[in-house]
Amino acid sequence: MARRSLRLVPTVRTPGRLLPLALAAVTAVALAPAASAASHARFTPGAEGVGDSYFPLEGNGGYDALHYSLNVAYDTEYGQLDGTVTMTARATQNLSSFDLDLSGMDVSRVVVDGHRATWKRRGQELKITPRRGLRKGSAFRVAVTYGGVPQTIVGSPIVFGSPYGFLKTPDGAFIGDEPNAASTWFPVNDHPSDKATYDYTVTVPKGLTVVANGLPEGRRDVMASFSRRKAATRASTFRWRENRPMASYLATIDIGKWDVKQSRTPGGLNNYVAVDPVLKTGQPNAVQFFTDTTAEATDLWAKTWGPYPFETTGAIADNAVYQGQPLGFSLETQSKPVYSAVRSTSTIAHELAHQWFGDSVSVARWKDIWLNESFASWSQYYWDELHGGATVHDRVRTVYNSHAYPDPAGSPYWSVEIADPQRDTMFNSRVYSGGAMVLQFLKEKIGDDRFFTLLRTWAAQHRYGNGNTEQFVALASKVSGQDLTAFFKTWIYSTGKPPLP
Repeated sequence: MARRSLRLVPTVRTPGRLLPLALAAVTAVALAPAASAASHARFTPGAEGVGDSYFPLEGNGGYDALHYSLNVAYDTEYGQLDGTVTMTARATQNLSSFDLDLSGMDVSRVVVDGHRATWKRRGQELKITPRRGLRKGSAFRVAVTYGGVPQTIVGSPIVFGSPYGFLKTPDGAFIGDEPNAASTWFPVNDHPSDKATYDYTVTVPKGLTVVANGLPEGRRDVMASFSRRKAATRASTFRWRENRPMASYLATIDIGKWDVKQSRTPGGLNNYVAVDPVLKTGQPNAVQFFTDTTAEATDLWAKTWGPYPFETTGAIADNAVYQGQPLGFSLETQSKPVYSAVRSTSTIAHELAHQWFGDSVSVARWKDIWLNESFASWSQYYWDELHGGATVHDRVRTVYNSHAYPDPAGSPYWSVEIADPQRDTMFNSRVYSGGAMVLQFLKEKIGDDRFFTLLRTWAAQHRYGNGNTEQFVALASKVSGQDLTAFFKTWIYSTGKPPLP
């Protein structure tokens, strides 16, 4: 039985009364009226997962998400997140019901196309049954009012065992969701194969700032009724919008006190950098460091991989710790990577290369993760070479020689198959350095010109969409004019340590 607990939504005080904050605008999609259940039409439930071999219940079937509008309030005192998330979607079958992913949190109300809908919870699945069936091809809108304390994912072997997801910080929150944590803080079709645009309206206690994906659309001071406080309190509401399709794990609303610098890269791109002032104790010029490195790397990759795919670049650098221990990861959140501390220029270059490989071109299945990490790792090595480090040629041979075969106990490397590394080792170093090795060997096999043409073509053909390994292998053979079947079979579809090519 679903637990129904009433949550208060953020409110604005106007003379004499409190008014609910308006939901952010939804993308301009013509919403078709709910389909009538014609006698010949058959309506069936959407699948409760997309069938990903690593995360079978992530994502959902029966619809294509088009846009998410998040109207939420976060009370840093209690770690409480409340609000309403509205998804605009298009049915891909005649739907009698459909699912959203939501882990934890309490749901109090669900509305589909303006009418109350019934719903039930089972694990991470929020199963919604609208008043009428949704006809294939029709657009619909579902609004979920919910609240709770988002729970950090801890103790998972994924992401190298580091806590991830929604992390409470001393002054707010730091959010890094890869691969499956977006659903811990908002209802969503949580799989990269279903990308959508986003807007955010986020209310926080006064004195704090929200930084999110995309471009800022304003701030206003309000009186807000946070759900666990007895009276309205001073607060600020921030609006952001990401106008380019985005995978759910790349969504972020980072909350805290920030030193912000807005500028343009030498190439003319918007550059929005937010740094936790605490980080300046170890790096007094941290804001300028992130600004300059982000600008240089973004412009370099635009020249190397093709036009920058988003409306802004940037960085969000937080003093992020969990239970007193510093977090050890950065993430390529779309348009502004998040960093849990001041990171090296090499790491910043890696995360910004992901804006092409991972963000604009997203994986179709999580088993294809090398298309993200190997490509960003090769780019990182190339950055180092251009800045006086070892050549990529020498770097990958050092990596090759540093890993003994067979693998030492408890240290898998050559036993991991790059094209299907398995869920709990999907972020194994072979996917990173081993995949960069594969790309360098491919470059030496087909030549520099064809290699760069290949990766630029890949980024252009799948811009704002998804790709898989089979498509990349086919494109590599086409661009190179060579039969690369044996090469890829040896280096990405097999385990073991092959001889150097």
